[in-house]
Amino acid sequence: MKAIMIMFDSLNRHFLPNYGCSWTVMPQFQRLAERALTFDCFYGGSMPCMPARRELHTGRYNFLHSSWCPMQPFDDSVIKRMKDAGIYTHISTDHFHYWQDGGSCYLTKFDSHEIVRGQQGDPWMGQVAWPDYPDTLSRRKNTQSWRHDWVNRQFITTETAMPQCKTFTSGLDFIERNHNEDLWFLQIEAFDPHEPFYTQNEYKKLYPDNYHGKNLDWPDYGKNEYGEAATRHVRYEYASLMSMCDHYLGKVLDMMDRYDLWKDTMLIVNTDHGFMLGEKDWMGKNVQPMYEELIHIPFFIYDPRNPIQGERRNQLAQTIDIVPTLAEFFQIAPPEYMDGHSLTPVIRNDTPIRDYALFGIFGGHICITDGRYVYMRSCKDPENQPLYEYTAMPCHMDRPFSQEEMSEAELCDKNAFNFMKQSGVFKVPVHHSTDSYRFGTMLFDLLTDPEQKCPIHDSNIEDHLCQAMKKMMKDNQAPKEQFERIGLTE
Repeated sequence: MKAIMIMFDSLNRHFLPNYGCSWTVMPQFQRLAERALTFDCFYGGSMPCMPARRELHTGRYNFLHSSWCPMQPFDDSVIKRMKDAGIYTHISTDHFHYWQDGGSCYLTKFDSHEIVRGQQGDPWMGQVAWPDYPDTLSRRKNTQSWRHDWVNRQFITTETAMPQCKTFTSGLDFIERNHNEDLWFLQIEAFDPHEPFYTQNEYKKLYPDNYHGKNLDWPDYGKNEYGEAATRHVRYEYASLMSMCDHYLGKVLDMMDRYDLWKDTMLIVNTDHGFMLGEKDWMGKNVQPMYEELIHIPFFIYDPRNPIQGERRNQLAQTIDIVPTLAEFFQIAPPEYMDGHSLTPVIRNDTPIRDYALFGIFGGHICITDGRYVYMRSCKDPENQPLYEYTAMPCHMDRPFSQEEMSEAELCDKNAFNFMKQSGVFKVPVHHSTDSYRFGTMLFDLLTDPEQKCPIHDSNIEDHLCQAMKKMMKDNQAPKEQFERIGLTE
């Protein structure tokens, strides 16, 4: 048995024809749907990038205990479990956050990994002078990340030089050399279509655009103030990069056909989260609530044990459910303390595996959905306190915790959380986090308001979802202050 997971970053389901988009050009995603099952009610959990990837190792929510961070010493990784069981694991990726401080210890869980440099602000090519770049609408233009991105672009002028192309070429090379072998797992993980939405003219030509304004392929996170023409332009830029993703997805499908890997190889196509491109007047992610465009994500799976192909699945599922599914497929013991459930019942006959999905970002709204209603519980006051981060690896995305942060740290009680397995873990006060208070607590009915434009007020539904939220938080061993922060009694 073998498995391939193709993971894209920031894949907005509303731009895929599989989910009703009529203007994007994605023939390979449509081809995928002929073989795979398409999930209509699939949600992320811990946001954004690295928290979502940590879920893909552990099968448990982590946003209630920590923010963006390395894999922790107590984390139980399904990738490592596969490796220890003799299932060869390999990842080909250009997702540069893996080789920053906050991405430590993820790639080393694999038997082997191949790194492709040059995406976004990856500090790849050394150049002292600031690069030339066009006049832009982005406020990022004075940052080091912006500088590195435009230095990198000087060396990425053809499609074959683009990191996505190299990432897929590396993954396809692994398949070519190992398709006759048994017991392996391959993760092809592309940073695209994450911003900046930089691609080649071949894909831009698919979306004719008469925009003549300033450069905008890396939009700022926040309220959308670009205007109608620029907003349309950035959506076309995003769609162009998605069409490039579609092209390289097709190359994997070609190889699946060539070697008839369909007979014994599971194929998963997924993403960590979506991206807002003007919906509800927002751009980006993280600063706004976890609206559907961000957290309700596309998901496709082909299971060679299942004779049914090309159907849709309606049951609620999440990223954390991928982990027990892989463990079951390879017949190994899953990680301990999981919040996830195997997708196999959904795959076989759309049997429910969960009643609710929990999701959020550390320090922000804590959210729950039953597939119809979405309840977002904000902090009870502007101070958003108390709030602590629990970590044995005190690193943010691109730097260690500061001396000031660590001066306030204390050691957590080793018996506080069973899943930490009596590890020595820092408990660090957090004074700045995502501001959920300004939005307040919100309840949406997706049946009558799928675009989440009109929050509703129904005390019975809210009470019911509050009770379900408390149970899921308790099952996850959420810190007691998380209940206090949002005004729930534990």
